[in-house]
Amino acid sequence: MKLTPDHIPGLAPAILMSSDGDDGDAGVVVETKARTKRPPLYKVLLLNDDYTPMEFVVAVLERFFGMNHAQAFEIMLTVHKKGVAVVGVFSHEIAETKVAQVMDFARQHQHPLQCTMEKE
Repeated sequence: MKLTPDHIPGLAPAILMSSDGDDGDAGVVVETKARTKRPPLYKVLLLNDDYTPMEFVVAVLERFFGMNHAQAFEIMLTVHKKGVAVVGVFSHEIAETKVAQVMDFARQHQHPLQCTMEKE
């Protein structure tokens, strides 16, 4: 019996013949698709300082990270008490953009707020 591609739906098998030309030892080779790896994720971190007002940090978290007031307030307290907090996990490009937006916004309002990113 000869195998045809319709024996295995979705796959196009190849028929291999033995080296002596006899097709009695035919086999099926199935090509596997390589799975793509997920891109690495990056944590966006907010760092504490002694000068940036707590209300400004809450406003930043609401504006750039889509948090509601209660979530933003809780993260702000974590930053204040522990010195740093993860405010989101994103792909490299999005994390980089968030860090730049926060830093630009802080500079425009003359606050020394620091925002960084690191690989998860």
